[in-house]
Amino acid sequence: MQKRTLGNSGLEIAPLAFGGNVFGWTADEQRSFELLDSFVDAGFNLVDTADTYSTWVPGNHGGESETIIGNWFKRSGKRQKVILATKLGKPMGPRKKGLSRQYILSEVEDSLSRLQTDYIDLYQSHEDDKDTPLEESLATFAELIEQGKVRAIGASNYSAERLAQALRTSAEHGLPRYETLQPNYNLYDRADYEATLEPLCLREHLGVISYFSLASGFLAGKYRSEADLAGKSRAPMVKKYLNERGYRILRALDEVARRFNATPAQVSLAWLIARPSITAPIASATNTTQLKELVAATRLRLDDEAVRQLNEASAWSPAEQALVRA
Repeated sequence: MQKRTLGNSGLEIAPLAFGGNVFGWTADEQRSFELLDSFVDAGFNLVDTADTYSTWVPGNHGGESETIIGNWFKRSGKRQKVILATKLGKPMGPRKKGLSRQYILSEVEDSLSRLQTDYIDLYQSHEDDKDTPLEESLATFAELIEQGKVRAIGASNYSAERLAQALRTSAEHGLPRYETLQPNYNLYDRADYEATLEPLCLREHLGVISYFSLASGFLAGKYRSEADLAGKSRAPMVKKYLNERGYRILRALDEVARRFNATPAQVSLAWLIARPSITAPIASATNTTQLKELVAATRLRLDDEAVRQLNEASAWSPAEQALVRA
């Protein structure tokens, strides 16, 4: 399988990442082990998680996903086969958030303990912390890299303006730079990334690992009406896609999927994989059948006509970008 490099980090990954947000949420530990084994045994290596996964589940406090991955590392002995990406910065409890030096040094130790490893391949700022100087955060990451606890750093949910500022700060002070960006990007959610972030990522040669690659399952064709959302955990996230543009995208996905003997989910991921700025989309599965479908997407080669059809069906307007920014 042809690997892709994450920015200038030297980290090489397969063109599909597994999203660990499901571990400890919709996949219990045993199922998570099965999924991780299947993913890595199929030749893939980037597993993405975060300290906050999965705080939104009643009874959880954060760290559940990292804990499951750590238990899998211990049981499977496959740590060396994985490019491990995790994140910090979002709230983990009262006064436990942000990117201050003190918090980074504390939280990295908690993550390393949960993950049962002595290093993190890609440590990402989960969101911007405008209350902490960029130089302070980046200098702290530099300490972790020097100590061998982190190999490379990345950003998630940054605006183009703040990401550019962070890159300038790294250059001006001789500090490690964010080598990757993790944005919300898929066939529906195109405007914000393409208008502002994509040009910056291409110019600066940043690796991009997109999240919500299937728009919470909408682009897999699972949800085509509000009736399909009844009782579903992702209903609040999917409802916004049930509109004229969303249905137009689904029709195009159906047509391309029929032509390539594929599924809408596979076509959606193949579209992302084919985009020059995307290193690897992140996708999740809760059973091995779903995972095999996602893995097969990496073997799907869309032709120019299919890409054009999908681009036209999902085209966004400046007005939409303004709405996203509002």
